[in-house]
Amino acid sequence: MSIGALDATAAYGRALGIGKDGFGSATPAGGLAASEDGSFAGLVTSLVSSTAGSLRTAEAASAKQVAGKGDLIDTVTAMGAAETALDTVVAVRDRVVSAYSEIMRMQI
Repeated sequence: MSIGALDATAAYGRALGIGKDGFGSATPAGGLAASEDGSFAGLVTSLVSSTAGSLRTAEAASAKQVAGKGDLIDTVTAMGAAETALDTVVAVRDRVVSAYSEIMRMQI
């Protein structure tokens, strides 16, 4: 699967919280905020921890649904949020790997 430049830019924008949601208002991606110093490492750390939280929430909602105590709409919403967060992490990772490969191919 290939990630284009626009896909990676959109994922990075969502990670920084400058993207727009489906309703046209600017929203941070899952409450994700860049680190205080604005470093890339801080961004990746907060992105991964936010994604892990989304995955845990989806897993808990799924377990409730299987036990017959959860609401189907809440489960589907949590699963969708977890899928979006995971897609964002994968897109950022793919773009970083691609940039690293391009740098390694440069002649000095």
